[in-house]
Amino acid sequence: MKLAVGGDHRGYDAIQRITEHLTSRGHEVKVMGPCTRESCDYTDAAWAVGSAIARGDAQMGILVCGTGIGTCIAANKIPGVRAALVHDEITAQMSRSHNDANIVCVSADLLGMRLIEKIIEICLSTPFSGGRHAKRLRKLAEIEHGRDPAAVVNGENGRP
Repeated sequence: MKLAVGGDHRGYDAIQRITEHLTSRGHEVKVMGPCTRESCDYTDAAWAVGSAIARGDAQMGILVCGTGIGTCIAANKIPGVRAALVHDEITAQMSRSHNDANIVCVSADLLGMRLIEKIIEICLSTPFSGGRHAKRLRKLAEIEHGRDPAAVVNGENGRP
């Protein structure tokens, strides 16, 4: 799988380990954004990874900052991105099966590497379940276009 990975200075060490872990499992990993131990802004990495996802240059993104919150907020500003802040195995599975998240955001400061690796493996192996959740994705697209999502009825836009 083609993966885009990035983060800020607080995520640097985790990003290096994540990249090694995923590469060893046969994934094509591209580290994006500043990705340095020097102080840098999480927004730059979120833009780089989110843009790669929106363009279709990567199938899934992984963002790492101190808490995961900043990268998640920034990435979700990009149309087509569904970034999820994930902190355990359940949120990893739900982010994919119910929300079809295409970027997983994790905390370098609050989670250990073993859990981060498990979260990523779950996200990469869990398919979107579709069904009633597909309508919700269409509603998210309406919000991205500045429209009221309540207009989506049975999966169709209620506008003329």
